[in-house]
Amino acid sequence: MKIIPVFLLLVPLAVPAGADKDFYSVGSAGSPETKSRFAMLDDVRILANGLLQLGHGLKDFVHKTKGQMNDIFQKLYIFDKSFYELSLQTSEIKEEEEQLRQTTARLQLNNEEIKNLSQEMNLKIEDLIQNKIQLQEQVWGLEDKVTKLAIIQPSVQETKEISSLKAFVEQQDSDIKQLLKIVEEQHMQLDRQHNQIMELEDKLNHIEVQELLENSFTGEEQEAEPIPSAVHRPTAGTYRTDGAAADCTALYHTGTVQDSGVYTIQPNGSEAFNVYCETKFGTSWTVIQRRVDGSLDFNQTWDAYTNGFGDLNEEFWLGLKKIYSITKQGSYLLRIELQDWRGNRRHIEYSFSLGGPSSNFSLQLSRMAGSIPNALPEHTELPFSTRDTARGSSCPENQLGGWWHSECEETNLNGKYVTPRSRGRLDRGKGLYWKPKKGRYYLLKSTKIMIHPTDLKSFD
Repeated sequence: MKIIPVFLLLVPLAVPAGADKDFYSVGSAGSPETKSRFAMLDDVRILANGLLQLGHGLKDFVHKTKGQMNDIFQKLYIFDKSFYELSLQTSEIKEEEEQLRQTTARLQLNNEEIKNLSQEMNLKIEDLIQNKIQLQEQVWGLEDKVTKLAIIQPSVQETKEISSLKAFVEQQDSDIKQLLKIVEEQHMQLDRQHNQIMELEDKLNHIEVQELLENSFTGEEQEAEPIPSAVHRPTAGTYRTDGAAADCTALYHTGTVQDSGVYTIQPNGSEAFNVYCETKFGTSWTVIQRRVDGSLDFNQTWDAYTNGFGDLNEEFWLGLKKIYSITKQGSYLLRIELQDWRGNRRHIEYSFSLGGPSSNFSLQLSRMAGSIPNALPEHTELPFSTRDTARGSSCPENQLGGWWHSECEETNLNGKYVTPRSRGRLDRGKGLYWKPKKGRYYLLKSTKIMIHPTDLKSFD
């Protein structure tokens, strides 16, 4: 603000352009002092122009600063509003939780009261039953007396008394039966209320696994374990003239593999490497992927998925190069085994073909059998992609794992391992799940992918 008064003092000193010409014309023949004076005026004019430009610059700076401060205030306002809404939601959640606790406490008290009432009712019922037995015995005794009296022909007065007594006893028996019926109805009602309370308690105790229940295999047929129709057993023979085994199936039928475990194979045109062999259905399968507990991060690069990673005895991915070296030897069957968080198991089998590196190891599937709806595209070449090789798509980056992707919202058995939580919806787009095209999400606890030749004669 001090610049403005200085500028006002300097403005009168500035000489108009026409006047300058007159002074210069006169001063051209004037003294050196006059020339010095005009030189000072030029300096002052230059200084004034500089101060004027400085003022304009400061003005622009002030405007920009105000704009930035307004933006900051706007962002702070939005942040305060979001924080306030979050606080309200937190308060609501706390209130709901407190209400649930109070409801649980009341239900527990009601349950105890109902238990006590039930015990009292049972005691009363037992007493009534004993009284009924005693009355029944008395009635039988009276009937015997009536029979005897009928034989000895009692008097009319005695007959009336006996009839009156018999009617009274029958009325008492009828009243007791009605009372027992009422007691039984009340007892049944108490049992129903007790069951309802138990159901409510069960719902409250299992509120943390609601998301799990929605995403399990419940309601579907249990998995049968038939021998896959495409698996043929050889009658005899070796599978490689040089003595090396092409895969786990060859090792099994030469007697090398008897139990599941890690063994060494050497497919045609490939170096030897270790694989995990799964023995089942009277043969052995080569396992190419396994997930059991989320201990291994499957959000790996293209190089890792190409060469393989993990521990063959725990969680692992065999490697695209190794899988291709096995499957290029002949026709293979692909079997996927799934388990949800409630222990239910399902499987599905495909005939398939796997391309080489030039096609990004493209996969083509055709479903053959299984105990769960298909969730992978059929008869379509699906190139493999990872987080660092996605071209024109962010699916692998979003789903945190390499896979044969065709759409962003689809099955990904190499996705992030997700454990069911008590509150909030699961981030399904980043989880380990099985999602049929027209069906719900099945949240998975473990997966296993295996391959097996469909015709062992091709390895002779």
